[in-house]
Amino acid sequence: MANFVADPQVHGHSLSECIMNNAKCMTIHSFILIFHFSFLIIHFSFAQDKKAKELYAQSIKLFGERKAGEAIPFMEQAVKQDPNFLDAHLKLGQLYEFTKRFEPAIAAYRDAIQLQPDSPASAPAYQSLSTILLRLGRYGEALPYLEKYQTLFAPQSAQVKRINRQLANARFGQEAMQHPQNVDPKPISSVLQTTPSQYFPVLTADEQTLVFTALKPEGDEDLMAATFNGEVWSPPVSLSPGINTPENEGTASLSADGRTIVFTACQGRKGFGSCDLYVSHKTGNDWSSPENLGPIVNTRYYESQPALSADGRRLYFISDRPGGKGQRDIWQSDIGSDGTWAEPVNLGEPVNTAFNEASPFIHANGQSLFFASEGHIGMGGYDLFVADNGASGWSMPTNLGYPINTSEDQASLFVAANGTRAYYSFEEQKDGISQKSRLYTFDLPETLRERIKSVSYLKGVVEDAKTKKPLSATVELIDLKTNQVVSRVQADAQTGQYTAVLPSGGEYALYVSVPGYLFKSLSFDFTQKTKGDGLSLSVPLEPAAAGSSANETLNNLFFESGRYDLAEKSRTELDRLAAFLQANPTLNVEISGHTDDKGDATANQTLSQKRAQSIAAYLTKAGIPATRIKAIGYGKSKPVAPNTTDENRRLNRRIEWRVI
Repeated sequence: MANFVADPQVHGHSLSECIMNNAKCMTIHSFILIFHFSFLIIHFSFAQDKKAKELYAQSIKLFGERKAGEAIPFMEQAVKQDPNFLDAHLKLGQLYEFTKRFEPAIAAYRDAIQLQPDSPASAPAYQSLSTILLRLGRYGEALPYLEKYQTLFAPQSAQVKRINRQLANARFGQEAMQHPQNVDPKPISSVLQTTPSQYFPVLTADEQTLVFTALKPEGDEDLMAATFNGEVWSPPVSLSPGINTPENEGTASLSADGRTIVFTACQGRKGFGSCDLYVSHKTGNDWSSPENLGPIVNTRYYESQPALSADGRRLYFISDRPGGKGQRDIWQSDIGSDGTWAEPVNLGEPVNTAFNEASPFIHANGQSLFFASEGHIGMGGYDLFVADNGASGWSMPTNLGYPINTSEDQASLFVAANGTRAYYSFEEQKDGISQKSRLYTFDLPETLRERIKSVSYLKGVVEDAKTKKPLSATVELIDLKTNQVVSRVQADAQTGQYTAVLPSGGEYALYVSVPGYLFKSLSFDFTQKTKGDGLSLSVPLEPAAAGSSANETLNNLFFESGRYDLAEKSRTELDRLAAFLQANPTLNVEISGHTDDKGDATANQTLSQKRAQSIAAYLTKAGIPATRIKAIGYGKSKPVAPNTTDENRRLNRRIEWRVI
């Protein structure tokens, strides 16, 4: 799975960088080769044979005129004329390498090394040969040359430190290829291939909306969108005429509901630096005019490659601003209740290194961070890693292994909320030059599925229970153990549609609320849940009007069997009810207790009454006047379902509240 298309300015030779920065594509290695040749024009290397020297000089001259192909025959003749001409062997290898003829280059460098294997003069040949072999994934062949190359320098020198990194990468790559991951990438759909290249796919939590960057024939990059109907993908369309411009837009990140997007623009918009981040919000089918994230997130330096959390309230991105650990680092910022972004924080070690990190992606679980790095040990260049955020901070990043990573650069990866599929872009090359990029997907191998905490999602429509009018509700997910808000999203103001991520491994309360309506409480026990499955649930809300008899069930109250004292995790629900009554001081409520048909009817009646009174007592203690609360126990007399199954009996054991 080599050749992920690189993000803007991730790699020197990426399609996206060349377009978004209006830059000429030239690999760093090609620049080094030109430097070597320029140096040699000044510091001429002497040969024993006069004819060989003349051929060598003519080759160097042609290369200086950008005629590399014409220069090769002269250097080949120089080598034949004087087989002991070390510099001619070395420059021949560099000419082959510059023209992407790697096998002849390898042979030429080997010839150079054989002439003087222990001499520092052979260091450039060792360096170039080992670099090519590593780039081609021929780790076993590279190792002995690296080991010999290392002996040509002082043990504590900068050169030895660099060679040690290459040795570590070669050993890691060799081991990884001997133990490959079980992956089988396949194109997402040929329907999406409407432009020369497509890359950087991101999806909603339900995997039904796809947004990606498309490179057009005229060189423009735009954000495109497609939808999945359960069987096929729709032809892609421009995300929005208000977002796409004649300049370039790319590397987007979506919130889980697909209604907030952050993207990168490096030109054509008024910004603060070389590349800035912009945000747009979707209402109905329309995207708002993009807004610059402002001078706290964007600086006069480089900001790019955003990654939004599922609820859109945390942003990860790449920046080379001062205060980092290396060159380009991953930074994090949270948005406050007032809509402003906090001062970004560098993720620090062990995620960031002294080298470049790129293209972060935060999984919908909010804990697993995927990113590319050239600083961590891998298979060469940029590899993909995952690190988890826990109580003690970020874990040591784990390399995703071969063939997800290869000797080529890997730039980005998107992993579905359920943790079973991954999406990426595959960059086809010819003679080392990027040709086109296509969108691919593969099933995540079991080793990675076990690592990633999958999540479920809940989606549906919030509407007025009576008029069916869509409501712009606030949907909050709260961890019942900690009473902390896990995520908060807003339903669409025009359609009432919402999508909320439901993490596995805990007990959660989900509240849907709109001013002037009774709130809806839902309960999710995922303490034993390991597989993420999506749920659909429409949420009708009852208007909160005095005398309306509107009622709701309190689904997050917990009692031990046969008892009426409240469990500690019930406080979330009770505090929510108390806050509602404080916000609506003219409303009075009835708290009603209900049981199933098991046991003695009188005992059930008493139990339901005491449970209702427990709720009333809590509310009174929270400051709600007792005159506003009526507590009644109905026992088994008002079932909501026949008492014929355990599930129905569970539904009948409930506490309701009703406006009176």
